[in-house]
Amino acid sequence: MSLPLFALFLAAFAFGTAEFVIAGILPDVAQGLGVDIPTAGTLITAYAIGIALGGPLLAILTKQLPRKTLIIGLGIVFTAGQALCAVSPDLSLLLAARVLVATVHGTYFGIAMVVAVGLVPPERRGLAVALILAGLTISNVIGVPLGTALGTVWGWRATFWGVGAIGLFATLLVALALPRAAGGAASAGSFMGEMRVLGRQQVVTSLIIAILAMIGQYSLFTYISPLLREVTGLSPQMVPWLLLLYGAGSTAGVFVGGKLADWKLMPALIGILFGMSLIYLLIVAVAPYPLVMSFAIVLWGGLAFSFGSPVQSRILTWTADAPNFASTLIPSAFNIGIAIAASLGGALIDAGVGYRNLGYVGTVAMLLAAAVALLSLILEKRGTTLPPSARLAAASQ
Repeated sequence: MSLPLFALFLAAFAFGTAEFVIAGILPDVAQGLGVDIPTAGTLITAYAIGIALGGPLLAILTKQLPRKTLIIGLGIVFTAGQALCAVSPDLSLLLAARVLVATVHGTYFGIAMVVAVGLVPPERRGLAVALILAGLTISNVIGVPLGTALGTVWGWRATFWGVGAIGLFATLLVALALPRAAGGAASAGSFMGEMRVLGRQQVVTSLIIAILAMIGQYSLFTYISPLLREVTGLSPQMVPWLLLLYGAGSTAGVFVGGKLADWKLMPALIGILFGMSLIYLLIVAVAPYPLVMSFAIVLWGGLAFSFGSPVQSRILTWTADAPNFASTLIPSAFNIGIAIAASLGGALIDAGVGYRNLGYVGTVAMLLAAAVALLSLILEKRGTTLPPSARLAAASQ
């Protein structure tokens, strides 16, 4: 891993930790600010909305900035936002600070993937995308437990200071290591050009696939803890160990997905989505059996995160001539799917559907996503339009 790519990875790790660590310290935050836990839970919802809406808007407003300058600026705002979280005297200010951080989060992941694929040869673009995604998965495995432990020992405000320190270090490393011209082509082009690429079926279908995959994933994963405790029969002390297995599987899955994206992108994506539909059926079948469920959890994490690199690589491939706005729609699509999934899962639980049966939602959503991917591939094969990079190569010959 080159130093510039490591700097982008570390920043992704900081952003991922900032998003997910709140779940580990939520009861302490609620107690510290004098609110109940459901009210404090709006800190999670607001973050998802900030990514989905604020990220693309900020990308449009900063389109003309050099990519290195923009990434450094986002890092500075991120660090300041964490400091603001740490000193917030009430929920309102903490909520505003979280939305600020979420907005730069949404912009960062879109821009970072564009810059990352520009730092490597075309045949390694999937792996470059996987590296940025690994920042998110590893933040769940390492950042969230450490951040939660830090908050347990020194108070929840220390968690925000710690995450801010990681963000500051990553920003300094980006300033030192990232080439000045990195992602330079991404700041060129017009606003209308950015909008036109969204009309390409490969882009639209990829965003639909991302939303469907997140609906399938988080309809069940949102309720993973009660599933493991009430259906699998694990003690509360054992649940973190199963989540660690999930995190280990997801980290491996990210890099496997990157390799598959560089090999055969669309066949790999369709195969992964179909495999995920089977995994959810497996979970429904083995949920009451702790040992088998442990193996299913590892497979679940691996497949769930292996699909990200192919779908995002496809979007970047088909928007290479105008990547700014489209790239920020990737985290937006993910968070829209997550928000729908959490609401859908909650409604089904309230309607009397057991936690275990939420796996059927995952199966249906993944089969729909696979069908969309297959239809998109058929339309692409029948059409004559080439990706922007291929058109440029053909024109130069």
